[in-house]
Amino acid sequence: MATAESETFVRALARGLRVVEVLGQGAPRQTVAAIAEAAGLPRSVAKRFVMTLTELGYTASDGKHFWLTPKVLTLGLSYLYALPFWRHAQQAVEELSAEIKQSCAMSVLDGYDIVYVVRVPTYRILRAGPTLGSRLPAHAVSMGRVLLAAAPPAALDAYLTSAPIRRLTHATVTEPDRLRAAVEAVRTTGVAWVDAELDEAICGLAVPVRDPDGTVVAALNVSLPSGTFSEARARREFLALLRQTAARIRAAM
Repeated sequence: MATAESETFVRALARGLRVVEVLGQGAPRQTVAAIAEAAGLPRSVAKRFVMTLTELGYTASDGKHFWLTPKVLTLGLSYLYALPFWRHAQQAVEELSAEIKQSCAMSVLDGYDIVYVVRVPTYRILRAGPTLGSRLPAHAVSMGRVLLAAAPPAALDAYLTSAPIRRLTHATVTEPDRLRAAVEAVRTTGVAWVDAELDEAICGLAVPVRDPDGTVVAALNVSLPSGTFSEARARREFLALLRQTAARIRAAM
């Protein structure tokens, strides 16, 4: 594996990708100075990168500010199209959401966060509803618990010692021992229930999505209004359908 100190690590490529990340955060249009500061680069270096990105069509400029163009979407879509299950999952999750009339989604784990690869909303129960590509802290959501439960023990240990496990509501589990116990319970039962830990208005029920070899490759969930649904009711009404949809996605791989 290439590290920042290895001969196989391409520093220029890493810096260029960091500039793209910076342009996707904060203000929609940014000056070279702002980009350089956020990326931790000298201003002259940041300018060369954004000029190159502009030449390639990934950014545009008015002479002072730079911003991303729709061409950047091809990078993200390339990831989705490369997932062997994505097209089938999109249809399966849409049909699940239509049947149960609730918001459903599928995500993968990336670092300390989950990233939405499919989402079908029915109504907004989060103040800022997540969309395709949105990231949420893994420790505070049902899909995150499922994905952490699938991680090797060493990876879970590393997560619990290094992840920024912040308290987001009064209910958020932040103590490493309690979080480990919650994750290990999911590993045993194959289902995660999280209530009001990300947002006091939302709870969620999630199950793993496996590939034909049995490896967990994603998590599937239904998001519900907290206070309206208990864990028992959510399991009774949605668990079998979630598992059926996960099996359908697996069968299509």
